[in-house]
Amino acid sequence: MKLLFDLLPVALFFAVFKYADAHKAWAASFATAHLGFMVSGGTVGEKEAPVLLATVVVIAATALQVLYLRLRKQEIPKMLWVSLGLIVVLGSLTIYLKSETFIKWKPTLLYWAFAAVIALAPWVAGKSVLKALLGGQFTLPDEVWRRLTWAWVAFFAAMGFLNLWVAYTLSTDAWVNFKLFGGFGLVMAFMVAQALYLSRHVAEEPGGE
Repeated sequence: MKLLFDLLPVALFFAVFKYADAHKAWAASFATAHLGFMVSGGTVGEKEAPVLLATVVVIAATALQVLYLRLRKQEIPKMLWVSLGLIVVLGSLTIYLKSETFIKWKPTLLYWAFAAVIALAPWVAGKSVLKALLGGQFTLPDEVWRRLTWAWVAFFAAMGFLNLWVAYTLSTDAWVNFKLFGGFGLVMAFMVAQALYLSRHVAEEPGGE
């Protein structure tokens, strides 16, 4: 359920972009009528309309996620706040300047934020993020936790660069596909690889369950 909750803004961005991209004339007319006051020049063309509409939806969806958790008196993850901040700032620039460049940087900056938090936590907070999350489930040597930590740092850093490569070398349509399916698929594949690595060390650990 949490996975679906986390994926909701990305899925909505994908759905709105695809629909608007398939109905460019309608999208441009709708965006101009409803978003004209938000964009430079007051009009939205067919080329930029799909991204602008999808950006408005993803900003609203992310804000509603935060509001939903607050109303339910649940803890709001810090990275959700980071995601909301990035999407509001970069999304607003995308809308006003009618430039998809800004919104394309959002996944990269979020991936790099993840990498920075994981890398700096042992020095700033005095503990590994992964050990804090999984330490209650696994008993592992400190060296294994360090390897896992740096594996996640390297993975998120690489994902940030990969997103930029896709954004700047392929079409916007291809980037939108990658944003949902490619990014999610790579994260799942990495988590499976991590689980296999963990299972080997847990099995080797005396008394490990």
